[in-house]
Amino acid sequence: MATCPPYPTHPAGPTGGAPRHAHWWHRRWVRYGALSTLLALSGLVILALVREQTGTEGFLVGLGLAVLPVPLLVASFRWLDRVEPGPWRNLLFSFAWGACAAALIAIVANSFATRWIATATADPSHADTLGATVIAPVVEELAKAAAVLLVFLFRRRDFTGIVDGVVIAGVTATGFAFTENILYLGTAFGTDQLTGDSGIASVTAATFFVRVIMSPFAHPLFTVLTGIGFGIAALSGDRQHVRRVLLPLLGLLFAMGMHALWNGSSAFGEYGFFGVYATLMVPAFGLLTWLVIWTRQRELRTVREELPAYVAAGWLSPSAPFTLGSMRDRRVARQYARRQGGRKAARAVAQYEAYATSLAFLRHRGRRGRAGADYVVREQELLHELWARREFARPALEHAAAAQAWTAYGHPQPGPAVHQQLYGSTYPQPYGPTYPQPYGHPHGQPYGQLNGPGPAPGYGSVAPYPLYNPYRS
Repeated sequence: MATCPPYPTHPAGPTGGAPRHAHWWHRRWVRYGALSTLLALSGLVILALVREQTGTEGFLVGLGLAVLPVPLLVASFRWLDRVEPGPWRNLLFSFAWGACAAALIAIVANSFATRWIATATADPSHADTLGATVIAPVVEELAKAAAVLLVFLFRRRDFTGIVDGVVIAGVTATGFAFTENILYLGTAFGTDQLTGDSGIASVTAATFFVRVIMSPFAHPLFTVLTGIGFGIAALSGDRQHVRRVLLPLLGLLFAMGMHALWNGSSAFGEYGFFGVYATLMVPAFGLLTWLVIWTRQRELRTVREELPAYVAAGWLSPSAPFTLGSMRDRRVARQYARRQGGRKAARAVAQYEAYATSLAFLRHRGRRGRAGADYVVREQELLHELWARREFARPALEHAAAAQAWTAYGHPQPGPAVHQQLYGSTYPQPYGPTYPQPYGHPHGQPYGQLNGPGPAPGYGSVAPYPLYNPYRS
């Protein structure tokens, strides 16, 4: 059985000789080390600042209460990202940036701006109001948006649409809110202690109710607007420079505006907070939730529509596009793999599902003229990853397809017959008789044509993959 060729770890030099050596800054360990050091130092400084303001006991109480909503929020954003899950390192970076770097920037900048305004106006109360409604929303949303921008620029392959923007922005804001809640809850606990109350008393309980029970999604909701702007920009073509710049800025402005309205709600009277909460925050949360779920369903439809091209070329089994386009069938496939081959098999199937989804999105962007210059290389890499996991994934996906047919019709119909009954045709043909390939590939199909070994038109004299049907070898 033929195997896929390995990929070089470094590109060749200009003359095709020895591989070029990247500049020291482009070495992964250098960048990761610098970033980890920056976040660790920020964490230590913010830890010292919060502890100084709340005291040790207040810090521990605030930490214990502030951590409660974090697992639920992170799990919610991870659930939204299940169609094409991004790597955990992106989420860890986002949370750490929000909790450490963004929180440190906000505390220092807000304190400096508030003191400057108080000195300039000789009115501390006016400075506090202006700082909360104008300075804080601008500074905090800029600090959180920096994490989204960094992922957008340096992890571009993992940032392909609206859901990615929502997830990165939401996790960043969750980290920021975590640190801010420690500060507010710890300060409230200290206030209760000064009044002679023991344990968690009225001020702490009220703060916990407002910040953790009523509005744990407040900061994520604001920053998600910035993430949506970056997500739409990610869907734009490389030549649409104005759109790629204006959309994130527009999302950032909306985030700042909603944040300012939320912080200034107390100025609208005794019930201003509850009025803004009921008329703005809850509807906005519902609308954004609907948008993200609708986008997720659209992504699954893209998987079902794009992957049949790779079925026709022989890279995927006939039932794969429809199984991969259903979250239920994906789960059934992973469960079957775990029963048959343990955690290693289940992990391989999960990775197969993620790579296949990335392949579908890549082809979708290519057909719309929005793929980058590395389209061909990226397609090679994804096909290579699928091929390496085929032994675990193929039987699991076929089992899920058969299980779906059994559920729908009361009898198993594996293979194309399943989809003839479920979808009305063996395979959808969204491209007509041939499958157009972006950038003018004359053969009009993905890698792995069925015409036997030989050179691949459009890719040079040597085929990047053996041109055979992998499911017939």
